[in-house]
Amino acid sequence: MAEPRGKGKDRPELRTFGAEVRRLREAAGLNQTALAALVHVSRAYVSHVERGKTRCRFDFANRLDGALRANGEIIQAWNELLETIKSTKYATYFVNFPKVELTAGLIRVYETHIVNGLFQTEAYAGAILKNPDDTASRMSRQKQVMCSPMPKIFVVLEESVMLRQVGTVEVMREQLDYLLDLSRRDGIRVQILPPVYVEEARAAFAIATQSDRSEAAYIVNATEGVTSASAEDLASLNETFASLQAEALNVRDSRALIRKVIEERWT
Repeated sequence: MAEPRGKGKDRPELRTFGAEVRRLREAAGLNQTALAALVHVSRAYVSHVERGKTRCRFDFANRLDGALRANGEIIQAWNELLETIKSTKYATYFVNFPKVELTAGLIRVYETHIVNGLFQTEAYAGAILKNPDDTASRMSRQKQVMCSPMPKIFVVLEESVMLRQVGTVEVMREQLDYLLDLSRRDGIRVQILPPVYVEEARAAFAIATQSDRSEAAYIVNATEGVTSASAEDLASLNETFASLQAEALNVRDSRALIRKVIEERWT
């Protein structure tokens, strides 16, 4: 019933499907043990499916749908899972980072030129990416990372990002309004970095930290970007992020500055 050990482990698509199973189970008022009894598997297997650790077969998805009286929602989610596995594509240099990003308990981001992809509106992303398929992939990535249980996300954003026009004035206003809304969510911290010199900060980067404290980083370079799990890179980036947070405005003052920029530049 399950895939061989390790196959598909921690894939974004599996975690999205598992979150849907969990949502419908909880809506039905069942715990994992009760659901397992209804579909004749172990509680551990139900847990693995919900956490995206394994991909179930269609017959199991069908049994889940019946047990939860989901009216085809789980079957639809299973079909979408297969389509996503076949169609989701990322730039070659980015292909490893979405996997660790999705399973991370903490994501830290430093952005120098644009709003980070996790926080982009569809219109803002479309103005950057141009290709509708690429925009759809970015929106899908957001949904997968932001689903429950959502990682804590700390962002340091250079002030100039808010002043640099991407798309129309309306696109910028919508983007900064959305950034302001996100900054109020539990587990999300947005800090604006004034135009100061931070010696260690030379390029945008992101660090994804897992529950076991293992880490990987995505580092932007002149033409694309690289994913690294090098201890040396991670030690340097962790130190750099601490320096950036120390120089950035606190969360409340950052919100006030975002509101000010919206009112004075994009209204």
